[in-house]
Amino acid sequence: MKLESDLLKSLSQATQLTEPEITARAIQVGLRQLWREWILSRYLHGEMSREAAIEEIGIDYVELAERQSQAAKEDIEWAMNG
Repeated sequence: MKLESDLLKSLSQATQLTEPEITARAIQVGLRQLWREWILSRYLHGEMSREAAIEEIGIDYVELAERQSQAAKEDIEWAMNG
């Protein structure tokens, strides 16, 4: 796997953006991802309503998390009763 510095250089060459521009974009993308994960964690642990989660991050992410959570529960149930 490439080092982050190599990825940064490759992206800079491929996109014609400067390394600082790519770094700023990476921080923005990372923060949004962390925000979504935090909201979904709160929702799935019953600390936030479904409606509030949808308002914060959108229905697509909430529904995906619900499907993934249900699939994990089904896998655990199958493994325990297998």
